[in-house]
Amino acid sequence: MKYLVLIYSNPESRAIWDHMADQDRTTGLDAYAALDEELAASGELLASEALTDPAQTTRIAVRDGQVLTTDGPFAETKELLAGFYLVEVDTPDRAVQIAARIPEARLGLVEVRPVRPSLDDFLR
Repeated sequence: MKYLVLIYSNPESRAIWDHMADQDRTTGLDAYAALDEELAASGELLASEALTDPAQTTRIAVRDGQVLTTDGPFAETKELLAGFYLVEVDTPDRAVQIAARIPEARLGLVEVRPVRPSLDDFLR
């Protein structure tokens, strides 16, 4: 089953990152690199990306056939999506194990969500 592991950021986590010593920041980035390597080697990693600053967001709306865009961010919360892993694993517990290795999990900023099967999966 596929799971999306969502990584969030908020002002507190951003401040921690911004004031972190270079060695600590390197340790955090190394944790991501090790997780990427392990999941790629096991075949569980489908995609992993960090997202740009939410200020670079564009919201799209179509009204009366017209495409309208608005600059972001738009969330009514202080937590914004910072990145994700898309994994394919055998059990929900494995998805949680993966999520727990993400540094932001120590701040409660990681979420695991099952991915709905695609239309092709339903037709098989």
